[in-house]
Amino acid sequence: MKYVFYVVGILILTLGISLTIQSKLGTSPFDALLVGLSKNVGLTVGSWEIILALLLIGSNSLLARQRPEILGLVTALITGIGIDMWLFLLHDIVSPDLWFSQAVCFTTGLVIVGLGTATYLHTNFAPIPVDRLTLIIKELTRKTIFFSRTLIYLLFFMLAIFFNGPIGVGTLLTVCFGGYILHFFMPITGRILDNILNKS
Repeated sequence: MKYVFYVVGILILTLGISLTIQSKLGTSPFDALLVGLSKNVGLTVGSWEIILALLLIGSNSLLARQRPEILGLVTALITGIGIDMWLFLLHDIVSPDLWFSQAVCFTTGLVIVGLGTATYLHTNFAPIPVDRLTLIIKELTRKTIFFSRTLIYLLFFMLAIFFNGPIGVGTLLTVCFGGYILHFFMPITGRILDNILNKS
């Protein structure tokens, strides 16, 4: 049952990512980097998710001083496929042109990203390397999820600018509120999933 929530969480997460991309208001710094690499270098957005995951797995291994978490690549693989799948499905269905509809699309996506991330992280099975990095920094700095998430967002924000990713007002909103939204959903999904898993 835990693995069902793991996959469902990632599918929810990737739906949210795809909605923020389709909103045209800017995506999270990490996703902006993925889109920038896809447009300027080639390959799909999901493919770059997997490639960067490999690099992050190595970095996380050094920071945590432990063996590389190869299972994180499984999560990145599912995430990469999920992003490409949702972008393909939503391409003609969700393409807002008016500012209001773009704002609704982005806000919905941002909330869904937080919900999906909290859901799959609670299963404690092979977090996406960038989310694992969030937890590592949280442990190293002894700060909150909000602090570590925001720190990582700022790093990828600078890289996204370098690769000409879709930086916009949505990117700044993600930097400001992405960590808070995740922090908000973590205890809620934790209680709900614990109740379900304990009964199964």
